[in-house]
Amino acid sequence: MGGTGGHADDAEPRWLDEREKAAWTGLISLILLLPGRLESPLRQEHGLTLFEYLVLSHLSEAPRRRLRMGELAFLASGSLSRLSNVVKRCEQRGWVVRMPDPDDGRYTLAELTDAGFDVVHLAAPTHLRSVRGTVLDALTATDLKALARIADKLRIVPDGLG
Repeated sequence: MGGTGGHADDAEPRWLDEREKAAWTGLISLILLLPGRLESPLRQEHGLTLFEYLVLSHLSEAPRRRLRMGELAFLASGSLSRLSNVVKRCEQRGWVVRMPDPDDGRYTLAELTDAGFDVVHLAAPTHLRSVRGTVLDALTATDLKALARIADKLRIVPDGLG
């Protein structure tokens, strides 16, 4: 870990003050706890993971219900590898089909089938109840604006999508 000096990683760490620590531990708590709380009702009522639901949902909202796999991975907050595995399972269930992008054959499109649309349409009210009950209903209009602003500042856009 030696260095030539002058680099940020060589300097003494900037320890968190109380305000920073409260913000950081709160964020970590949300990152670790929210997915499970949002996924549980989807699993129980529809046999879907949160990631599967997000994939189907984003496809359902896309023009012609299709997206490039890389864009879909970004929207669903997952890796391309994870998305490929989920889309394969969704294909086996008849919910999604994959095809080369007619505009650029280097890319693959995922397209939601009518059966997949039916699945996401049935699961959407369950997800909405979870989102409202777990997150949104506890926040004021000012909180919602702040949350959206913070999420936008922290959003990580992969190369080629930003």
